[in-house]
Amino acid sequence: MRDERLFPLFAELDALPGIGPKLKPTLARLVGGNTVWDLLLHLPERWLDRRVRASLAEAVPGEVATVEGEVQSHIAPKGGNQPYRVRLADETGFLTLVFFRGDGRWLGGQLPMGKSRIVSGRIEEFNGERQMVHPDHICDPAREDRPPPVEPIYGLTAGLSNKRVHTVMLAALETLPELEEWIDPHLLAQRKWPSFGDALRTLHAPTAFDELAFFNARARLAYDEALAREMAFALARAARAVRKGPAMETDFRAQDKLVTALPFRPTGAQMRAVKEIADDLGKPHPMRRMLQGDVGSGKTLVGALASVQAIEAGYQVAFMAPTEVLARQQYATLDTLLTPLGYKVAALTGRDKGKAREASLMALAAGEIQVVAGTHALFQKTVDFKRLGLIIVDEQHRFGVMDRAKLADKAISPHILVMSATPIPRTLALAVNGDLDVSVLDEKPFGRKPIKTSAVPDSRIEDVVEAVGRACGRKEQAFWVCPKVDVDDDGSSAVSRHAALTDQLGVPVGLVHGRMKAADKDAALEDFRAGRTRILVATTVIEVGVDVPNATIMVIERAEGFGLAQLHQLRGRVGRGDKPSFCLLLYRPPLTETAQERLETLRRTEDGFEIAEADFRLRGPGDMLGLKQSGAPVFRVIDLSEHSDLIAVARKDAEVCVLDDPFFHSKRGRALVTLKTLLAPRVETPDE
Repeated sequence: MRDERLFPLFAELDALPGIGPKLKPTLARLVGGNTVWDLLLHLPERWLDRRVRASLAEAVPGEVATVEGEVQSHIAPKGGNQPYRVRLADETGFLTLVFFRGDGRWLGGQLPMGKSRIVSGRIEEFNGERQMVHPDHICDPAREDRPPPVEPIYGLTAGLSNKRVHTVMLAALETLPELEEWIDPHLLAQRKWPSFGDALRTLHAPTAFDELAFFNARARLAYDEALAREMAFALARAARAVRKGPAMETDFRAQDKLVTALPFRPTGAQMRAVKEIADDLGKPHPMRRMLQGDVGSGKTLVGALASVQAIEAGYQVAFMAPTEVLARQQYATLDTLLTPLGYKVAALTGRDKGKAREASLMALAAGEIQVVAGTHALFQKTVDFKRLGLIIVDEQHRFGVMDRAKLADKAISPHILVMSATPIPRTLALAVNGDLDVSVLDEKPFGRKPIKTSAVPDSRIEDVVEAVGRACGRKEQAFWVCPKVDVDDDGSSAVSRHAALTDQLGVPVGLVHGRMKAADKDAALEDFRAGRTRILVATTVIEVGVDVPNATIMVIERAEGFGLAQLHQLRGRVGRGDKPSFCLLLYRPPLTETAQERLETLRRTEDGFEIAEADFRLRGPGDMLGLKQSGAPVFRVIDLSEHSDLIAVARKDAEVCVLDDPFFHSKRGRALVTLKTLLAPRVETPDE
C-alpha cells in the first residue's frame, strides 16, 4: 500500500489550483506525466540572478541584469518601424529601454519622467550603446516593488510561459509532505546536501541566488534517484540469489576441444569472460550477465564456449538476434564452431516455412537440436524446448524486456547472457547496465589487421569512386554509407549514390535502407554477403551485424554529421578478412571544431572504449547513447555527465541496506520504501 502522505503528490495535475481542462494536457506533455509529482520533477534548467546591481555601469551586454535608474527622457517613434525609447540614467551612465509598438500613454504611466524605476531584462549593445528590449520587469522602488531576487527558468512548450509554470510549481510545492530521511546521515553530512523537501524548494522557489546551493540540491535529488534505482536492482539480485536455476558444471575437456580446433588463439579478454560466465553458469541461480565488446572482439566465440558448458550439462541453448541476416550469420558461425564437435546446431527465423520448419520445431521439442540461432521466431507459441537452460541475446538493446521474457518463459529460470557491440564509457557502465553483471572484451583477436582511416574532403569524391572501382577490380567489396535515403539536394542520398555508382563503375551495386521491407532488406544484405553485388550503398541500417570478410573499403559520406560511436561501428564492418582495409570519411568543409576533433579521434584510434569516452566528452550521454535506442535508462533527475559517480556510491549503499534489512523494518528501511515509491524504475524481475 502506498504511504498516504504521498497521495497529494500522485494526484492528477488538475488537483492544483489554476489547472483546468485546457492547461492540464499541455502541462502533462511538458513534464512527461499527469501527476503533481511529475510536475515537481520538471526541474529548472537554470536560474536568473534578478538582484539589483549597484549601478547601471555594472550592466554588461549579453547578460540578464536588474538595474535602477531615473527616467531621463521618452523618445517617441517618428514613423515607420521605429521603436519607442525610454532612457534611464544614474551617475555612472545611461541605459535605453526599447519597446516595439509601444503605447506612449501606458509607458508614460509605467515610466514617468524624473522618477526612479527598477527594470530587469537582457542587456544588448546597439550602435555602441547599451539597451534593454522589452524589460521582463518594471518596478517602482518607492513602493518597495522589486523583481524576485532569483527566477527559476524551465524548459517550456507551446502554450506555456515561464511565469505560468513557476506559479503552478509553487502550488505543487505546497503539497510536499514531511518525510523521514532515507540517505545515510554520514553521506548527507559529508556532501552537505539539504533534506529532500528543502532540495525541491531550493530549486523551484529559491530565496537567494546561490549556485552552490542549486548544485547541492540537484545532486541530492540525483542521488535519491540513483539510490531508488539501485535499491530496486539490489532487491532483484537478492531475489535471484534464492531462486533455483540450472547449475551447469564446467566441462573443461569439451571447451578445450573447441579451443584446440580453432585456427587462432583466443585473447586473454575472451578467456577471462569465459571464466566469469562459467562461474555464473555453475551456480544454482539464474545468471544475468552482459558481454560487452568492441566490433570484432570475438563475442560469438565466448557465447559458443558458454554453449558447450550448457550442452555438456544436458541443456539446450538459444541464440536470439534482431534480424534475419544476423541470425543466419550467427548460425553459420556456430555451425562452423560446434558441428565438428558433434553438436546439433540449427536456425529458426521467419524465413523457415512448411516441412522444414515443422522438422526443426519437432527436433527442438525432442531435445535433438542443442543450439538454435534465430530471430523473434524463437519465442513464438509454437516453439517448445525440451530443456532450455541458456539464452544468449545478441545486440540486446534491440529487444524489449517483454521479448526476452517470452523466450525465458520457455524454460524454468534459465541463465541469460546479453551481448552488445556498443562500447560504453566506463563512467556510464553502471548507469546503462543496471542489474547486469558485466564482462568486457577489450582486446582484439590475434592477427586482426588494422583499418587505415582517412578523412577526405568531398571535393575529392571522384578519387574515392576510382579507389572503390579498383577494389572491385581486385574482386574485393565495398560499403558506401549515406546520411539519408532520398531527400536529395547534393547527390549524397542513398538512392542517388546507388544510381551514380551503378552508372560510373558498371558493377552490381546493392541498396539497403530503413524504408525497405524487411524481406527486401535481408535479400540485399544476403546478396552482398554472398558476393553477388560488389558495392552496397546503405544508410546506417548496416551499422551492426553484417559480416563480409571480403569487404575492404568503407566509405562514409557526410561523415561530419555522424556521432563518433556510430562512425566506429560502421568502420567495424570492414577489416574482417586477411586483406588490408580502409575507411574513408568523406566530409564537407569547413569543419566545426567538434567535427574536426571527432574525425581526428577516429583516424587516430580503433579502441572502441577510448572512442566512447571521447564521444561522451564531445556530445554528452544523451546524444551519444541515443538513450532510447541503446536501452539506456531515461533519468528524471540524474545528468550522467555530472552525476555518474553517484550511481556507484548508491549501488554500494543499496547492497548494504538490502543485506542488513531485507524486509525494511528499520526506520531507514521504511523511509527507503517511500523513496522507491517515488523514484524507483521498473526492473526486470527474476521471473522475466
